[in-house]
Amino acid sequence: IRRSISSSKISSISTQNVAKARIPVPPLEVQREIVRVLDKFTQLEAELEAELEAELEARRAQHEHYRHAALTFGSNVAISKLGDLAKNLDNRRRPVTRDARVPGEIPYYGASGIVDYVSEHIFDGDYLLVSEDGANLLARSTPIAFSVSGKTWVNNHAHVLEFPTYAERRFVEFYLNSIDLAPYISGAAQPKLNKANLNKIPIPNPPMTVKEQIVEVLDKFDALVSDINIGLPAELDARRKQYEHYRDRLLTFKELTA
Repeated sequence: IRRSISSSKISSISTQNVAKARIPVPPLEVQREIVRVLDKFTQLEAELEAELEAELEARRAQHEHYRHAALTFGSNVAISKLGDLAKNLDNRRRPVTRDARVPGEIPYYGASGIVDYVSEHIFDGDYLLVSEDGANLLARSTPIAFSVSGKTWVNNHAHVLEFPTYAERRFVEFYLNSIDLAPYISGAAQPKLNKANLNKIPIPNPPMTVKEQIVEVLDKFDALVSDINIGLPAELDARRKQYEHYRDRLLTFKELTA
């Protein structure tokens, strides 16, 4: 199929190339048995995935509950402005138009995550990126604060914050993603969280040991519902790979010689 795709702005396969596709044609009884097995496998796979997805959604709700509880503080906890907790590195950001980017392996970040990969970097370290503009600031369909590590390039649609420790950065990341930021966002047609408003967001500032404990617990919950290598996400991934393995084995044939 890949060899039949024409390269242009929109990838396509011509009718002529589709007609040339070579299809294995085993005896009809073999075809029926393969279809029966894969239909049954698909049905069982769908049922199991539905159960696992439901369990995963319950875990996410549980995670939200504990995150809210862990990040709710009484009046005896100090409050600091975000600008006093982190170093803002916005002045080092550089936007690059799509045509001017040189393709590479360095992630190029925008307001909601990776938008491209380029050949050079302007940051190298551990940072917290916070969306500066875009509809997601209000919709919150994806996290507006997310950690990045290593060599990166960041455009002018995401604030870049540097923290002294992992626990402080991760704590603020969890907190920003859990609160309503509407009071700090300006603009209706194009929502924007400018640097001045970002810096004055009040952040609970408990002792470092408390931050470390909160981050440790929430990191574990986050891994259980997100990390593809452990827990339910790993089970889902394993089931899909198992199905693909048997499908590929059943649909692999040796061509008869003339």
